[in-house]
Amino acid sequence: MDHIQFIKSLDPVDKQALHARSNRKGLIHLAGHFGVLALMAIYIAGQGPLWPLLMVPYGIAIVFLFTLSHECTHATPFAHPKISDIVGHLVALPLLLPFTWFRYFHLAHHKHTNDPDRDPELAGGGRPTTRRDLALYLSGWGYWSGNALTIWRNAWYKIDAPYLPPRKHGAIRREARVLLALYTLIALSLLFSPLALWLWLVPALIGQPFLRVYLLAEHGLCPPVADMLENTRTTFTNRVIRAVAWNMPYHAEHHAMPMVPFHALPALHTKVRSHLKSTSESYTAFSRDYVRSLEEQTEAKHG
Repeated sequence: MDHIQFIKSLDPVDKQALHARSNRKGLIHLAGHFGVLALMAIYIAGQGPLWPLLMVPYGIAIVFLFTLSHECTHATPFAHPKISDIVGHLVALPLLLPFTWFRYFHLAHHKHTNDPDRDPELAGGGRPTTRRDLALYLSGWGYWSGNALTIWRNAWYKIDAPYLPPRKHGAIRREARVLLALYTLIALSLLFSPLALWLWLVPALIGQPFLRVYLLAEHGLCPPVADMLENTRTTFTNRVIRAVAWNMPYHAEHHAMPMVPFHALPALHTKVRSHLKSTSESYTAFSRDYVRSLEEQTEAKHG
């Protein structure tokens, strides 16, 4: 059974329940994520005992705002889409991820998932194919440099990506210029205080490799087919990781029915689990499989 057959098999009442959005559930989860960030930021800023040890969990919590931004592109975390827009633009700053641009980039990814010729996530060479490529990927260099270049080009050059609708070009350009202005202010603030360094730059750099592993697992080692239950992976993990990632480890479920809000994905998972074709027991298990696949590719080339 592929994802289309699965959706057709759902009872209309169940389907309607799965698609129900909730301001309450979304805002509670948002308050939890932002609250944890705020508590750690206060402790780091006050340089409490052993404060550098918090840089890892704090950095992870920052970069995993990506999963929140991702959900906001679908306008599913809250009942009112305007809240998703506000939150998406808010988290664009620490992520170097312009929200309006990302919305259409991500929708194109959903339309052409894992298609090596049309999925924008695979533009520029696709996923790592050697250990060296993997190390560079995990460093986050491609993410930070690529997003910085995207913002700069959107601000000052022609916007011509085929997935960006012309009616949104003006908004995308304004968004990029606002972000550049804000980053300039942040850079100037470093002349007077190191807070931006310790509350954003350093922890975000530290946290990015963890996000890279998570994102690589979403579609890495999955075949370039049309079935969302096969071209996308669900990774089984613990509640903490699912919470910080807004339940996106249930990723095949999300791709099969992208308008199901994050809080309903566990319920969707119980219905579709027996039909999933690409899964991993953990992110550690996936990482081992990925490294093994690189070794096998290397041996095949030199065999």
